[in-house]
Amino acid sequence: MMISSRGRHALSVMLDLAEHSGEGSIPLKDIAARHGISEKYLESIVAILSKAGFVSGVRGKGGGYTLTKDPKMYTVGSILKLTELSLSPVSCVGDKANVCDHAAKCITLPMWERLDQMIDNYLESITICDLLNREYDCCEN
Repeated sequence: MMISSRGRHALSVMLDLAEHSGEGSIPLKDIAARHGISEKYLESIVAILSKAGFVSGVRGKGGGYTLTKDPKMYTVGSILKLTELSLSPVSCVGDKANVCDHAAKCITLPMWERLDQMIDNYLESITICDLLNREYDCCEN
C-alpha cells in the first residue's frame, strides 16, 4: 500500500482546518500557502471532501472552508478512504477485491486479509484530534 499525494494532502487540509477552526472559514489559498501545495490541486481534493460532507465551503469575500464536524469525528482512515482507490496491501482483499481463481487454495490469502484488517483498524483508530494533540492542545479528551 502506498498513500498518494492526494491522500496525504487531504489529511493536511483536514488538519489545517481543525487547527484553524476558531478563525471561521479558511481560504484555500491560505492552506495552499501554509503547506506549499498548489491551490488548483487543493481544489480537486476539497471537492472530494466537500462531496462527502467532511467540509463545507462559502464562496466570495470572507469565504473559505470549515469542518462540518468536530475533529474527533474524523478518522485518518475515513479521510484516506475517500481519496485512495484502496488501502489494501494486495488487490485480492479489501472492499473492491479482485476474486482470484485460486482463492480457495491460496495459502497467503488469510495473511493478506489479516494485514488488511490491521491497517484498517489502525487508521480508523486515529482521529484528526489525536494527530493535533501531538503538538497542539485543541481538543478535550
